[in-house]
Amino acid sequence: LSFLFVDLSKPAAMSSKHVIVIGGGLAGLSAVHTALQGGCTVTLVDKEAFLGGNSTKATSGINGAGTNSQSNNDVPDSAKQFYEDTVRSATGIKKGNLPDNAWYELGKVLTFESADAVHWIQKSFGLALDVTSRLGGHSYPRTHRSSSGGKFPGMEITYALIEAYENLCKQQPNKFKLINRARVNKLITDPNSGRVTGCVYSKKGKDHTINGSAVVIATGGYGAGVLEEGSLLQKVRKDLYDKKLPTTNGKHCTGDGIMIAQSIGGGAVGLDDVQVHPTGIVNPKLPHERTLFLAAGALRGEGGIILDRDGNRFCNDLGTRDYVTGSMWKHNNGPYRLVLNSKCAKNIAWHCAHYCGRGIMTKFTHGTEVAKHMGISVDALKSSFEKYNEFYRNDSDPWGKPASFYRGNPWTVDDEFFVAQVTPVVHYTMGGLEIDNKANVLNGSTKAPIPGLYAAGECAGGVHGRNRLGGSALLECVVFGRKAGQSVVDYVKTVQEDAPAAAAAGGLVTISIPQADGTTITVQISGSGVAGGAPAPAAEEAEEKSSGAVEMKEYTIKEVAKHNTEGDCWVAVNGKVLDCTDFMHDHPGGKMAIMTFAGKDASEEFNMVHDKNVVDKYASDAIVGTLKPTAKL
Repeated sequence: LSFLFVDLSKPAAMSSKHVIVIGGGLAGLSAVHTALQGGCTVTLVDKEAFLGGNSTKATSGINGAGTNSQSNNDVPDSAKQFYEDTVRSATGIKKGNLPDNAWYELGKVLTFESADAVHWIQKSFGLALDVTSRLGGHSYPRTHRSSSGGKFPGMEITYALIEAYENLCKQQPNKFKLINRARVNKLITDPNSGRVTGCVYSKKGKDHTINGSAVVIATGGYGAGVLEEGSLLQKVRKDLYDKKLPTTNGKHCTGDGIMIAQSIGGGAVGLDDVQVHPTGIVNPKLPHERTLFLAAGALRGEGGIILDRDGNRFCNDLGTRDYVTGSMWKHNNGPYRLVLNSKCAKNIAWHCAHYCGRGIMTKFTHGTEVAKHMGISVDALKSSFEKYNEFYRNDSDPWGKPASFYRGNPWTVDDEFFVAQVTPVVHYTMGGLEIDNKANVLNGSTKAPIPGLYAAGECAGGVHGRNRLGGSALLECVVFGRKAGQSVVDYVKTVQEDAPAAAAAGGLVTISIPQADGTTITVQISGSGVAGGAPAPAAEEAEEKSSGAVEMKEYTIKEVAKHNTEGDCWVAVNGKVLDCTDFMHDHPGGKMAIMTFAGKDASEEFNMVHDKNVVDKYASDAIVGTLKPTAKL
């Protein structure tokens, strides 16, 4: 038994500014870094084997209006114009005056703080983000990526924050902790004050408790529920579930954070607002696969056009995502193909090379090959290009695409092309927890902030309205992740520990003992010690590793090629041979990213996306041997 004698007439001061962040995507990591920059200790909990979530898959970039990069590129953008574009996308009011009630606070926060978000990434983590593209629904090029390429923007940005935090966990393990493969299933609240004081997570079949000063939920959306019966998505959008649409979401996106917050009274908004993106890429070798890669909106931003089965355009290629998807369904003349000519592809060459390397985009040396691939005559394709050129010359696009938005003109069949088959895909969930402009989670009934609980990223609702603009997902993560982090920093400076509440949370019993002199001694008794605001306990011991050296055998590429099924999958990377049979289910990009290279040497494509130390850092247990130096397909 442990005894603590306290004077309950004076609340005990917090012993630590300890923050728990649930979810290791860009929103969670932005909250983590803001909190630690403000002097907090942090425990980051993520249910996947690796951090990053869907943030690492973001392909187009991060929006920002009024940034230094835009100034350097002579882009006359403003936060005010970005706010208007966001409101129009959110409300569906594409033209004309916007009514006063269309403007909303979270959209203003997102857009007016966008430049600061981009500058924070650039300055704090040393990223260039020096190129801007115009995506659908935007008035100006404001979606930032780095001209050097080398990674998708989401991977580049998110991995920089991951690496920085992992290094801090190694250097200062008493202050910063990371717990992977841990699913949070409950929030701990003080029964008297109602403030959130920790969480319970499940790992390896056992429940564990972390106590802290505050909790940030950054668990992502619920788009993967389109694949799962009984999911949150099925409950709120049965129509999309019944369509059996594919998704770009990782299997972790099931709405966990939303539901645990709702269980303590957290409000939710717009749960039926689910974005179906028009350009999920169909893998020709796996046409029925329902977890797809996304064709970046920047491909259309740089001039790519969408053609139907007959080779004709049927909509404004740079319209908002809901508009283009709706046009595809209404037109009903698929399969649809995304086509870039050489001029368009030149400005987004890294993306095209990456998609081609994964076997989901094809490069053709002439329009005759494209026509043959599509099953149409070259004259039909030529006619379509000639109409497009005429619309550009006369600024007369029948679907309203301004001539100033055109790229790659004039189009001719005497060119090379990059082509991918695309289909609508569940991509993003706009609905989520109800938050205010400081990322406080609001009570569903009273609309008051739940003390000590914050949310950021896709798990928060109300930021994008009915439809999100491309490039605003990463932006939302940084803007509201930083908002949550700063709110936590401010909160822990003022909050005082609720002694009886801490007792209840830890199973303590409070006994008051009257004394002869008229005073009272209070005793708290617990079989597990005193609970409260102390730093989280150290994460479980690291997985046991074999102490003996593992003999590494050499394999030829022919031997590797024999292991090419989901149940027996080997891949060669930079001279190492990996058995990815089990690893593929933990891979952040999903099993398709691995199966594309089953039995092959994936070094070239791997190095386009990852740093070379990634295998040794995250998948050393999967290495079964080395590849003979002369071996090559």
